[in-house]
Amino acid sequence: MCPDAPVPTRSSSETDPATDAGRTVLGAADISRALRRIAHEILEANKGSEDLVLLGIPSRGVPLARRLAAIIAEFEGSEIPVGSLDITMYRDDLRRQPTRAPMPTQIPDSGIDGKTVVLVDDVLYSGRTVRAALDALADHGRPAAVRLAVLVDRGHRELPIRADHVGKNLPTAQTEKVRVRLADFDEADSVTITGGAR
Repeated sequence: MCPDAPVPTRSSSETDPATDAGRTVLGAADISRALRRIAHEILEANKGSEDLVLLGIPSRGVPLARRLAAIIAEFEGSEIPVGSLDITMYRDDLRRQPTRAPMPTQIPDSGIDGKTVVLVDDVLYSGRTVRAALDALADHGRPAAVRLAVLVDRGHRELPIRADHVGKNLPTAQTEKVRVRLADFDEADSVTITGGAR
């Protein structure tokens, strides 16, 4: 995700070039398998692809949402509306980090009213990003249901939020950083852990 404030949700799961490469916990093939499994779970929970909308949380949630939509289209033979939902102005750390630049929100033309919306993010940590996303979503319509899909759940929740679909549960220390790299932004797909006790 975009590097930003010292709020735990982002600062401990941000993606940027690290001098310490850390240890790789998911490679490209692992990520691909995880996304295919999540796509199956989404279809099972929704009983098909009807009235399904995927919204990625920038930045790395957006390409993950697009990949999930492509996999679901491969399974179902029909296109799934996919978009992005910026949460910048809904964050609870704006007073500490007011310079964060907003990113695009793109709601599919079909809208979200009465639809099952799956929010897609790369790392679930404190839950504050998801809380902000729910607030942002409410300004764009009234879905029939909202679900959450994440590539990695690293624990340490500060709010009563859980993911419906998880690629990898990854217990971590709070001193560690989970870094998600995707070929859409980076050279390759990987999930690494850096920091913590040596």
